[in-house]
Amino acid sequence: MSNAEIAQKAPYPVAVTTGQKYFWCACGKSNKQPFCDGSHQDTEFTPYAYTAEEDRTLYFCGCKHTGDVPLCDGTHKDL
Repeated sequence: MSNAEIAQKAPYPVAVTTGQKYFWCACGKSNKQPFCDGSHQDTEFTPYAYTAEEDRTLYFCGCKHTGDVPLCDGTHKDL
């Protein structure tokens, strides 16, 4: 498997809404970061579906190398 492109070396803060489904970009190519816009079509990547459990601000991974998909775990600090 190839490595995802690093969209940015910082998380994306997103105010999520209870019950809403979000599709996190796993390839790093989307122009609508941190979410999928279909740019992965010619890659082996697929977006990750995340459903919010409550209204709150979450920090979605921007480097695409997190171990806690789709949320930031600080991995970007070592890239």
